Amino acid sequence: MESSIPDRISTTLDAVVTRFATMVRSVGVRHRLDESDLDEVLQEVRIRIWRADPSGEQIERLGASYVYRTATSAALDLLRRRRARAADRTESVEERSHTLPHADPTPIELLERGELTDRILAAVDTIAMPRRVAVRMYLTGYEREEIADLMGWSEAKTRNLVYRGLADLRERLTEHGITLERAE
Repeated sequence: MESSIPDRISTTLDAVVTRFATMVRSVGVRHRLDESDLDEVLQEVRIRIWRADPSGEQIERLGASYVYRTATSAALDLLRRRRARAADRTESVEERSHTLPHADPTPIELLERGELTDRILAAVDTIAMPRRVAVRMYLTGYEREEIADLMGWSEAKTRNLVYRGLADLRERLTEHGITLERAE
């Protein structure tokens, strides 16, 4: 009977991490982490959730905002550890250049990402205020239920604001020649 409790907690943790994996990965991408780092952040989120509730009683009820904050903290901690290790090294510039991963974005790719982000944010700013608020929260990682709770809106109003706001955003981006691929 006791072995079923750890199995239940593990299953619950797996379900939560799977449910929020896309959001956690997006946090890592925003911090320019590569694929192996994203996996490390996912694992760290799993560990931190388990440490916060080793009994597993509250894990199923975790919201996107908690997982988002946990993922952001894990990504920043990873970057801090990496920076601290780099500061401790006394390697020459030539030695360090050989250890850089090849998957790092080029300066042009970084510039393009930044410009795209700026254009998307500018497009979001043109949406009507209630839709803008709903879309910003949604794009940040909040679930519709959380947005409704935080804003004091009904679930139906929140759903409509998010969907119509995203449609407005898509339309404005298309007008500016930016097309987004939908994740199915």
